[in-house]
Amino acid sequence: MKVVAVIPAFNEATRIAAVVHGAKLHTDAVIVIVDGATDGTEAVAREAGALVIRHAENCGAGAATMTGLDAARRLGYDVAITIDADGQHATTDIPRLVQTLLEQKADLVIANRFGQKNSIPFVRRIANTIGNLVTFTVTGIYLADTQCGFKVFGPKALRDIQLKMSGFEFCTEIIREAAKNHWKIVSIPSKVVYSEYTLAKGQSFSSGLRTAAKILLRTFLR
Repeated sequence: MKVVAVIPAFNEATRIAAVVHGAKLHTDAVIVIVDGATDGTEAVAREAGALVIRHAENCGAGAATMTGLDAARRLGYDVAITIDADGQHATTDIPRLVQTLLEQKADLVIANRFGQKNSIPFVRRIANTIGNLVTFTVTGIYLADTQCGFKVFGPKALRDIQLKMSGFEFCTEIIREAAKNHWKIVSIPSKVVYSEYTLAKGQSFSSGLRTAAKILLRTFLR
């Protein structure tokens, strides 16, 4: 099976090379979606050996992820792994996630940052719980870490996935796609490293609430 890593990136020039190099060790190729970056992210990603797709302006994490997944299937890959560009996820976990996909015949494997002894700030834990509850409300599926960007899409999921939400709410949309298409989902513990840098790049508590509101409004106004 041909495996590709998909990395959405916005202004990650200081981090993207390490993530690309790490992902290349465990995949056949790496696609970086430069989402309107204004620093040197594009040049650094190319130098690191990634295939780069550029958005002329910042379209959001969901839009960048969909661009990468669409490119992966157009290029003939069987499995796509999404991973954050800021270095918070351990690329060494990629083989274990892919192995889980194959052994359990899953369609979607989601890394669970809360499944082992990771040092996760309390505010992030609360925000994730809210995200999980909102996801359960709109999909009927409860998972321990629905908002994690570290995911593996098997052949069926990669073929069928269609994301329309451009912001962070796309994480919940992925679970809704899974429910609609009857994908088998497996969640496994993974390592995560938070720093001042990664905390600044992610969702704040207030932005998380706005994301939750968008999801609920779009769901009940459909």
